[in-house]
Formats: sequence, structure tokens, C-alpha cells
Amino acid sequence: MYKKMKLADTVRIAPDRLAEDVSISVKNALKDKLEGRIDKTLGAIVAVTGLDEVGEGHILVGDGAVYYDAIFDAIVFIPVLQEVIEGLVVETVEFGAFVSIGAMDGLLHVSQITDDFMSYDGKNGRLMSKAGGRSLAEGDHVRTRIVAVSIDEREPRESKIGLTMRQHALGKLEWLEEDRKPKSDAGV
Repeated sequence: MYKKMKLADTVRIAPDRLAEDVSISVKNALKDKLEGRIDKTLGAIVAVTGLDEVGEGHILVGDGAVYYDAIFDAIVFIPVLQEVIEGLVVETVEFGAFVSIGAMDGLLHVSQITDDFMSYDGKNGRLMSKAGGRSLAEGDHVRTRIVAVSIDEREPRESKIGLTMRQHALGKLEWLEEDRKPKSDAGV
């Protein structure tokens, strides 16, 4: 879930950036410091969007930089358990598919794609169902539900988000569209 939040932080403005306007320097420093960072309570900080307030600068002994306290607006992405979210398959592997769900990627394990058995077709880079004739490949748009969240602040690449498509109204968007169409009578 994306949220707009009001946050506070302190940033260091290097001496070579003191000639610029303070608010521009502080906003740029906040972007450099925070955008792309993952926090367990905040989630992934996607963008610093606005600067509300810049406090007085403080100089520390032995450091030529100025430290400013700032209050600012930011867009954050927080994966929420049981949230239904649409994403894009970015990679398929033997054990499942990685789905981009915004600022992070989630894992859609083969056991969570359909009720049918899925096998990996390495030659074509896709997952195929045995009986249903359905496939999942890179570039497919899917609707999933978040079923597990484990955020690692120290190693953001180690964060894990588990996804499922084995519930009603979830799956590859093309499959959902097919299921919505009325079945034609075989005898007509």
C-alpha cells in the first residue's frame, strides 16, 4: 500500500553545497539519503515529495558541514498482509515467479499459482500448468494477495514478500478475463 507520510530527519549539508538555497540543498540531501531505503516500520521510501520546515543549522566541532532538522512529505510503500495487489512478473524460475509489486518484488511460489500442478519450461522461461493449459511468463500482469512479509532493514535485498494467486478473483489478468466471459453452449 502506498501512503503519503509526514516525516522528520536530520541531514548533513556539505560545505560545497552551502552556496545553494538552503531548502533546495536540504531537499536534495533528503532524497539522496532516504529514497530507496527500507525501514521495518515505514516500509520502502519511494520519494521525498515536499519540504515543510527546515530548522536552524547546527555545526559540529571538527566538521565543516551544517546539520539541519527537517520536516517533509514522502511517499512510502508498505506491504500489508492480506492486501490484494497487482504486479508484473519480472522473472520465472523453477520454484516460482518473482512479481514486481511497486517498490519491492514478491515471490509467487509454484504451489501458490493455481490449484493445478505447475512445471517449469526452462527453454521458454515460463511456468506451465499440466491440465489447464495455462502459462505464466515474464511480462505477464497478475493480481495477487500478500500472504507473508519479512522486511530486513540491514540487507533490503534479503526482504521477503510471499504472494498467492490461489483464491477467487486472483491470477493472471488474462485468466481472470477468460473466466469472466460467459461459456458458450457446445451444441449451438
